[in-house]
Amino acid sequence: MRPQIAEFVRRQLIADWERFLHAPLPQPLWQFALERYGIDLRSTYADFPVALLLGKASGQLSMEPHQIRADAEAGLGFCVLKTVIAEDADGNRSMQAWAIPVTRMKVERIRGKDGTEGWTVTWVGRGWHKSFADYLRFFDTALSIGAEQGMLVVPSVKAHLPASPDEEWRTGEYDFTVGELLKVWRRHHPKTPMPLEFDFSPTLAGSDRARQQESILRWLVAVPRLLRQAAERATGLPSSQVIRIGIKVFNALFDDAFQLAMLQTLLTEAAKGHGADFLVYANRLFDPQREYEGVKGVAYGGPDLSARNLRVLSQLAEWRRQGKLPTWLPISGTGDVSRGSIAFRYLLCGCTTLQIHTFFQLPLSCYAKRTGSRIERALHQLLFDPDDGLLAWLLMAKERLGAEPLAIDTLTRHNWQNTIKGTAAN
Repeated sequence: MRPQIAEFVRRQLIADWERFLHAPLPQPLWQFALERYGIDLRSTYADFPVALLLGKASGQLSMEPHQIRADAEAGLGFCVLKTVIAEDADGNRSMQAWAIPVTRMKVERIRGKDGTEGWTVTWVGRGWHKSFADYLRFFDTALSIGAEQGMLVVPSVKAHLPASPDEEWRTGEYDFTVGELLKVWRRHHPKTPMPLEFDFSPTLAGSDRARQQESILRWLVAVPRLLRQAAERATGLPSSQVIRIGIKVFNALFDDAFQLAMLQTLLTEAAKGHGADFLVYANRLFDPQREYEGVKGVAYGGPDLSARNLRVLSQLAEWRRQGKLPTWLPISGTGDVSRGSIAFRYLLCGCTTLQIHTFFQLPLSCYAKRTGSRIERALHQLLFDPDDGLLAWLLMAKERLGAEPLAIDTLTRHNWQNTIKGTAAN
């Protein structure tokens, strides 16, 4: 299905689509879209303003300075760094099994259960495999690059998660890791809280630690508190002044009802004042039977991932409209953000920003644009495609809502979504 917009507006989009096939994208992108189309692509990640609602998710594409610079030069609003595995002051890491280097990555086509074709990336590696000192130096460099270009840089961390109710939390990992990250952040931003994603990675779904639902819900209650306590011990200040905690929710090997229970748990804790500040939803799916490079159990993406994420987020948004939730938190949506219609549906579910990873790794022949970096080519496709680009869908919403200009936060309001949400169903 194609977004329904006025013909003269569609001709504008086609002209820009064709113009940027061989020319650099206009910078800043938000200013071009605002002046030409009355669409404001600026938004907020948590409560941090970003110049573009599109950013890069944590992964193999955010672990080298040259990658961060390319992101900033292409105009991304933010970049989440590769997930570092937490350690205590003595260098002990309980989640050492997640510090595995990547040997090879495979980008391939994947078909969803409904027959839709998409892309997935498979690799053996997990989190940051170099030393924590290396990560701190990388974080410092990335923050400098981000400051030069006006792009938000966000660290990501995985720390101890008890495998059983009898196992004690290794709080030393939280204290040391958060404290050291804050030292680096505060050298660049002494008066601004540090955003931090806690990564419940997709591979966690297949581990023994995540077999029991009670264990997972217990983690979701405890982790934000431990991160807050670590920030307070490191700085002597209230956590609200020094950190913004984001929980990256993973797709567990249970049904949608449990995914919603996870989200409800996080929102309930936030309503009490000691939970997360924002959410990232949701990590890739996990197939415990699939093998790759001799490893059994593989995380994957593609159409099934976006279908499940949007199904769960749509239900959450419906409960929000009905006043059934204890509170609401900003959401950064991720998972198969590969077409404008998918991105638009994430926004209709209340997401304020979108994180991309796989779509930045496709073979060059898959992008219509023939010049520039993969990031630029992907942004051109995702934004300007006249048949299924995000700008086209936002222009449709702008026409129906009579908004001038249309801001992203308008899309996250829940009192009108039923007016247009069905138009993006396909």
